[in-house]
Amino acid sequence: MIPSRTLRFLAVFLVLISTAGCDQATKHLARTELSQWHSSPFAGGFIEFTLAENPGTFLSLGASLPEPVRHGLLTVGIGIGLTCLLAYLVRASTLRWTAFIGLTLVWAGGMSNLVDRFARKGLVTDFILLRIGPLHTGIFNVADLVIVAGIIILAASARRAGKTEARSKLSPG
Repeated sequence: MIPSRTLRFLAVFLVLISTAGCDQATKHLARTELSQWHSSPFAGGFIEFTLAENPGTFLSLGASLPEPVRHGLLTVGIGIGLTCLLAYLVRASTLRWTAFIGLTLVWAGGMSNLVDRFARKGLVTDFILLRIGPLHTGIFNVADLVIVAGIIILAASARRAGKTEARSKLSPG
């Protein structure tokens, strides 16, 4: 548990600066050095850099929605959701440290992608693709990677909390 609201706010701020700084710098580099019509494979083809301006969310979900609907859902709606998550992170003094870090990573990655949406007229820059033989990921960015890491940490935290709760119910009290 993180008792101090100031400490929680400072942790959120530091994660945001680190995440958004790395994400925005790599997106800028991708936009200046990569072409949408040419990809650059690395590490024996395992990693491929290719520029994509994504109007949707994860795996381009929502990309085909009409622009006003897409803007309302993916910019305004996500902005409101991220604002609520920030308020929860700063106020939730009983949140376990691992859950706090997981949610903070999700928030910071979401904020960096939201910056793209505001700055790039609703588009998010993606540029990383992973391949293993015929299998490959969708194209993503550093913020997406941070969001996935946050979800994994959050799931591990919830699982561990569930095991702890189950043990406490089994032990004589």
